[in-house]
Amino acid sequence: QVQLVESGGGLVQAGGSLRLSCAASGRTFTSYNWGWFRQAPGKEREFVAGIHRSGGGTYYADSVKGRFTISRDNAKNTVLLQMNSVKPEDTAVYYCAAGWIVGASARSEFAYWGQGTQVTVSS
Repeated sequence: QVQLVESGGGLVQAGGSLRLSCAASGRTFTSYNWGWFRQAPGKEREFVAGIHRSGGGTYYADSVKGRFTISRDNAKNTVLLQMNSVKPEDTAVYYCAAGWIVGASARSEFAYWGQGTQVTVSS
């Protein structure tokens, strides 16, 4: 079992930056692959970024590639999402998730979820 708590959300202007954090507790942090998802009002939850448990492999949705960066700090049991050049369409609740499937990007492939943090981008 692992517990996840996201933080760092808020209101930001278009073109600005924001960094989200996901603090993990419970079973060994390095056992998991990690992902960030987001869900806008009235829309399905969608994959944003993923990182392998080794930390050596990252992958992104096309909509955020080149703007967002996922990373992990094993010493602090934390997964980060650096969001740069944000757009109004990035407005959503952002969730971090943990699982065992390498390269996972589907919601069903992640076993554990945080409560989410709201990101609002103003134009």
